[in-house]
Amino acid sequence: MEIWDGYDQNGALAGVDLVRGSPIPAGLYHLVCEILVRHIDGSYLLMQRAFTKPHYGGRFEATAGGAALKGEDPETCARRELMEETGIRAETLTRIGHFVSADTIYESFLCITDCAKDSVTLQEGETIGYRWVSEADFIAFVNSDGMIDAQKARYRGYLVQRGYLPR
Repeated sequence: MEIWDGYDQNGALAGVDLVRGSPIPAGLYHLVCEILVRHIDGSYLLMQRAFTKPHYGGRFEATAGGAALKGEDPETCARRELMEETGIRAETLTRIGHFVSADTIYESFLCITDCAKDSVTLQEGETIGYRWVSEADFIAFVNSDGMIDAQKARYRGYLVQRGYLPR
């Protein structure tokens, strides 16, 4: 059983535990951290979701990430999720986004890495493939139907700042 901290809409701990798979009570939120991975050569990492995932199975996404476990702060969660889903150790994470949905607070990070591109590992049940794409191909991905719309919204500030999306 996976336990999460409950948060209020401002991101303060609410002193309530939430259980993965159980409904989140109205007015409470759980924390999810997402990590966009850019290689020092300028390319971006896309991860392919497992076909068994309930949402967007088989789709490529520009993230590694997941829910924060009880007691984890956003950066700790981001580092753990990045390592679990890609095998990449983040030396430095830069916060690039904050987004609140109906019951989730999303914190988005950028990891710039110099890892060997063939060293990415997959997490069973989560990911089934990956590919590194050039910056030009990443911009095309962002501006296509290929990028999951909700993810595009959560990364919007970063994508606009980089000129990948129009203001």
